[in-house]
Amino acid sequence: MAIFRRRSRDETEPARTDATVETGEDASEQVDAPVLDRSSGPFDHSEVGGSDQRIDLGALRILGAEGMQLRLEIDQEQQAVVAASVLMGDSNLQLQAFAAPRSEGLWESIRGELSESVTTRGGTAESVEGPFGIELRTRMPSQDKNGRTVFAPARFLGVDGPRWFLRGVISGRAAVEDTKAEPLLQVFRDTVVVRGQDPMAPRELLTLTLPTEAQPVEAPDEPSAPELNPFERGPEITEVR
Repeated sequence: MAIFRRRSRDETEPARTDATVETGEDASEQVDAPVLDRSSGPFDHSEVGGSDQRIDLGALRILGAEGMQLRLEIDQEQQAVVAASVLMGDSNLQLQAFAAPRSEGLWESIRGELSESVTTRGGTAESVEGPFGIELRTRMPSQDKNGRTVFAPARFLGVDGPRWFLRGVISGRAAVEDTKAEPLLQVFRDTVVVRGQDPMAPRELLTLTLPTEAQPVEAPDEPSAPELNPFERGPEITEVR
């Protein structure tokens, strides 16, 4: 079920905006940010038992599903896992978790940044109500092998949790077909975020780790998340399988 593959250098994502480090104000004076009702997920690690069938990736614990392939993306310069992608058929869900301030969520501001970036690059962006609150549906222009302009759809999901932010990007057919999207939405819903107690800057990527059974192999062509990200990423990505 778990697949680790290699991606080429030109499949990187653009940089995010600079993060601002959390202040050292006393925790008793901080007010927790309002968050989405997550009674059905995604979950904080404190809300689930420690022993389950989820795949342990450090900051993320992902529940396997029938027909699912798990791909981890690695920054070769930093030798760090920067994202996990779940593939089902011709659709993909990319997952990343980030540190967030205690006093406010990140999704509203990030959604605005994404929307502006998409439209500046000639695409379209629409905020719609989804199963996890407001999500962003985009269409980005690119050229096919014949030089014609085509538009690649994507769904950006965002959930603010206790001191963390979980981002999901659905691409491929699931970005436009609800029946294809539902299994990936369920994976997103079942995901557990492990924030940890270390102080971190807002938007800093939570540490992901390889499963002990991971073995690298070469990857065939597969759908991947669109090249759009408000978070800084490394220049080279590797998939593992």
